Amino acid sequence: MASSTAGDVMPTGGRIFTTFPDIFFLPEFVFGGLVWILVASTHVDPPNPLGWVMFVSVFCFVGTTLWFFIFLCGANQSSIWPALDTGYHFVAVVFFLSASVDLAIVTISAGDILKVASALGVNTDQLLKIYRLEISAVVMSYVATLLYFIHAIFSARRWKRS
Repeated sequence: MASSTAGDVMPTGGRIFTTFPDIFFLPEFVFGGLVWILVASTHVDPPNPLGWVMFVSVFCFVGTTLWFFIFLCGANQSSIWPALDTGYHFVAVVFFLSASVDLAIVTISAGDILKVASALGVNTDQLLKIYRLEISAVVMSYVATLLYFIHAIFSARRWKRS
């Protein structure tokens, strides 16, 4: 599966697809992008916590894309890159964890509103659709948080070895 990083400190080119923790770049793209898409496809209400979720998902998606291309092009060979890699991924973990908690709170509130509307006999088809999208976004957000966390831990181990 994935080889260790005992050789060079930071992989370049196609080796990022086979080294641990850099193999997590692609799942981070997928799950971070899914959070972005799922939240964007709902009605962003309330705007403040969901605005933070959108900022975090877009920031991490763009940041990971840049990071990925820096690694792919081999511009990560100076001695500071292991520390930068660790720092970026720990910032992404903190951002995504805070966004995940905010999104979960908003989703729980939406579920409560859905229960009340259903009890009052209101047509809840649109509310149910949004609620399901938000549940999916919460799950994807926590998965993205876990992926960034694993990447951060193993980047820190690589930094310590360098």
